[in-house]
Amino acid sequence: MKPIRTRTVGSRRRVESIEMRKRRHGYFPKLFVWRGKRYDVQAVERCWTISRRSLGNRVERHCFRVRCSEGTFELYQDARHNTWHISR
Repeated sequence: MKPIRTRTVGSRRRVESIEMRKRRHGYFPKLFVWRGKRYDVQAVERCWTISRRSLGNRVERHCFRVRCSEGTFELYQDARHNTWHISR
């Protein structure tokens, strides 16, 4: 089992790595694993991108607010490294 990577963003948000198992239409989260537990996404409530001017306006993150039976989560894909994270 991989160790959980946690970091604090700003003063309040904690970010952890997740494993994205399935995506809908190759883009939207459908199934992910966080802390060894499987989460089935019932709906994507919102999606947006974050880009940086200093990188020539290249997309830095694809962000998603998703609803699962366990609750609502904010996920993002680091476009540069193709890694997935959950912020809470």
